[in-house]
Amino acid sequence: MKNKFCFGLLLSALLLTGCQSEIDPVPLGVKQRDRGEYMVDRQQVKVENGNAMVLVMHYTALDDEKSLKVLTGGEVSIHYLVPSIPKIERGKPVVIHLLPEDAEAWHAGKSFWRGREKLNTSSVGIEIVNTGYTDEPDGTRKWYKFNDEQIDLIIPLAKDIIKRHNIAPYNVVAHSDIAPQRKSDPGPLFPWDKLAQAGIGAWPNATDVKKHLAGRPKNMQTDVLTMQKLLARYGYQVPLHGQLDKETKNVIAAFQMHFRRSNFNGIPDAETESILKALIDKYKIKSATV
Repeated sequence: MKNKFCFGLLLSALLLTGCQSEIDPVPLGVKQRDRGEYMVDRQQVKVENGNAMVLVMHYTALDDEKSLKVLTGGEVSIHYLVPSIPKIERGKPVVIHLLPEDAEAWHAGKSFWRGREKLNTSSVGIEIVNTGYTDEPDGTRKWYKFNDEQIDLIIPLAKDIIKRHNIAPYNVVAHSDIAPQRKSDPGPLFPWDKLAQAGIGAWPNATDVKKHLAGRPKNMQTDVLTMQKLLARYGYQVPLHGQLDKETKNVIAAFQMHFRRSNFNGIPDAETESILKALIDKYKIKSATV
């Protein structure tokens, strides 16, 4: 793809073959690495320190050129950047590697997940070039789909990260999960179900959801405090006062964007409650700790 994106500056001719378990055990000066199903461009990589327990998905809300510029500008950073249309090398898509996985990237900001705050120090982040959304003149919000080529790259990349760091399915999260009061990425069009089918992240069993629904209408409003307690048990930072305030609605909407993309209105209903209970059952979640 010939555009403003600076792949010519990023890619070198040196390639390594074979998928290894180490993060990046390559000689100094080698700027590209073959990880089996995808390639890693290491041109921009920097070395720091960190400890990954959570994998966080983002969208950039910028184009390719601006995404790279912002993520290498010093104010925010990320471990991996997935381009809008990944470049192909040796028949494999290339992801841009900006920081080692054991480095602290400034991507999570003020955040919370399963009892842990400030997740920059305990997470790996993947930024995906995507517009996010635009607010239309008629008052509606238009969300933008992710390209199939991006998802085909994210799947092997995420599987590698999860394997290397032994990340639990429920610790593969959206930025909106860990910062629901201020973030909405990667949004309702991110295909969490497809990733779950590939072994990435949590997803409820349909039979368990049906069991917990117990014949109730899906949109039947349910008890707010019960919903808050379930969300807190799963890992969210949420009030426990039984009131459907804006903060609570934002958390419910974040959960719904992740697990029920068809309706993320932030209202506690029977289907949302049933999905939560099914997830807690499946992953045997007793308390909210990473």
